[in-house]
Amino acid sequence: MVIFGPAVDVRPLFPREREAMVELLGALGPADWARPTVCPGWDVHDVVGHVLNDFMRRLSGGRDGYGGAVFADDETLPAYLARVNEEFVRASRQLSPQLMIELLDHLGPRLDAMWAARDLLAPAGLNVSWAATDLDSPTWLDIGREYTEFWVHQQQVRDAVSIPGATEPGLMAPVLDIFARALPYTLRTHDRPEGTTTHLEVAGPAGGRWGAVRQGGRWRMAEPTGEPAARVSMDQDTFWRLATRGVTVEQARERSTVSGDPELTTAVTALLAVVA
Repeated sequence: MVIFGPAVDVRPLFPREREAMVELLGALGPADWARPTVCPGWDVHDVVGHVLNDFMRRLSGGRDGYGGAVFADDETLPAYLARVNEEFVRASRQLSPQLMIELLDHLGPRLDAMWAARDLLAPAGLNVSWAATDLDSPTWLDIGREYTEFWVHQQQVRDAVSIPGATEPGLMAPVLDIFARALPYTLRTHDRPEGTTTHLEVAGPAGGRWGAVRQGGRWRMAEPTGEPAARVSMDQDTFWRLATRGVTVEQARERSTVSGDPELTTAVTALLAVVA
């Protein structure tokens, strides 16, 4: 769908990202698994447990058609996810690091096979709420969202143990590209004349340029051409951390350069690409 921009196929990247994650985890000592991460209340072991939960949840629902989700009364999706994620992480604390690594190795290829069988342009099994709430998401965006999830959690582990990596453009650039697809939803409350454009520029080897245009009564992804009504520039590290709230909106704004329509630049510097 045009609103989301051109399709991005991240499926070949899952084995590469997972290989980097498994190699990282295999190099950690016992004390490293207990190091705190940016996720409140979670250490490295907990973040890995959460990734395993993602693997099993998507295989159970997407491959096996098992609908085991049970919402509490009046529970919102963010509240449900927060609750079940915490429940699984607590349960996974009884698992050894070695077993968790083996499970990642075992389940990962099965998840890869599930994605490989999907039609990228078909409606997604799970909509990407941070990209749109009134339209069906395409499958490529759903799969891309999962890739960003795994990559970000790997970076959170790396930050916790002070081991950089997996930021080469081949692995990181698609993360930034998928996150940028949140632009139309980010701007949704700002009505502007037809043809008004906003540009986002992300500096760095994995960075790029993206645009959104007001067209047909809504914002849509567009090529960043011409002179925009608003422009926001930031570096690649700031952008992915802003999109996942690894830095605050205020911190991201301090690290950004903006020009043009202040309401639009304020919106872009609050871009969010996770469920919260």
